[in-house]
Amino acid sequence: MAQVNLRQLVKNYDETPAVRGIDLEIQDKEFVVLVGPSGCGKTTTLRMIAGLEDITAGEVLIGDEVVNDVPPKDRNIAMVFQNYALYPHMTVHENMSFGLRLKKVPKDEINKRVASAAGILGLADLLQRKPKQLSGGQRQRVAMGRAIVRDPKVFLFDEPLSNLDAKLRVQMRTEIKKIHQQVRTTTVYVTHDQVEAMTLADRVVVMNGGRIEQVGAPNELYHRPATKFVAGFIGSPAMNMIPCDLEQAAGGLRLKLADGIVFPIPEDRKERYAGRVGSQNLLCGLRPEHLFEQRPHLEPGQVPFQATPEVVEPMGNETLVFFPVRGIDVCACVDPGCGAEPGKPLKLVADLRHLHLIDEASGLVL
Repeated sequence: MAQVNLRQLVKNYDETPAVRGIDLEIQDKEFVVLVGPSGCGKTTTLRMIAGLEDITAGEVLIGDEVVNDVPPKDRNIAMVFQNYALYPHMTVHENMSFGLRLKKVPKDEINKRVASAAGILGLADLLQRKPKQLSGGQRQRVAMGRAIVRDPKVFLFDEPLSNLDAKLRVQMRTEIKKIHQQVRTTTVYVTHDQVEAMTLADRVVVMNGGRIEQVGAPNELYHRPATKFVAGFIGSPAMNMIPCDLEQAAGGLRLKLADGIVFPIPEDRKERYAGRVGSQNLLCGLRPEHLFEQRPHLEPGQVPFQATPEVVEPMGNETLVFFPVRGIDVCACVDPGCGAEPGKPLKLVADLRHLHLIDEASGLVL
């Protein structure tokens, strides 16, 4: 069993806090992604798990063992870096087997492990090549193979795809997911790319300012964000967050975004929001796909309104339109054939079943 537990983990650089007392339990065989903007503490957390950073306070446990004072080489972990860290004078086989040779593993066992990893990674025909003869994606596979052959308790990935071009990143995401399904080793993966996090993870840990904002399955974070930060960070294009007024009117509770854009509060939210009537600093959160062109039939919870796009961005299978509301550029996702043009009024629909009401002062989703 190889759970990883972080207990009140703290890292300070002189007087500057980088990680501020985080708690996290990672289950055996789980694939957990730490995601967040630069400087949020995700890489520092990974490096403390690896033993590459001293811990200011708290504990790191691998299995049932506290490893705070255990050297990296004795933690039975394998780390894959973003810069591959391959030896240029060694072949692929030699790079992959290097750690095993240092440990005096028998040659037959080394060859068996390298062949197995090369088969999983599609490197069987490249074992005699040197890194300079490989593409970026092939080099990253070699770095992963070097980790796999060690049969560690835990894999640690530090932004392994950030040096690859966009198309190759998508390819390698699929490869990493396949490998995890085959190898089933506990994995902690760091990235700043929320799409990478959503597609790879069993659970995503969203970090901000050295703290954990929310932990959950990708769909949970997408559909039920707990904070404004998570709502804005997870999802591409990002969630619209529009200043609004919560009013009690003759027809019931409603959100006023602008003249002509007034949304009734869905029945199942009325009780929850009733105490916030007249509150300042409220934001209406709606993802772009929940704002779309008007269709022949409205479903319950869908409300029509009109807007005039200022910018139209064709994306092939969809078109993004941007229109201003209270000084905010609001993004809607419409069908390419709906005739959207800059300056031409467009009939849109808001699907209020996916509404998020956000308290900007506290940063919480209500």
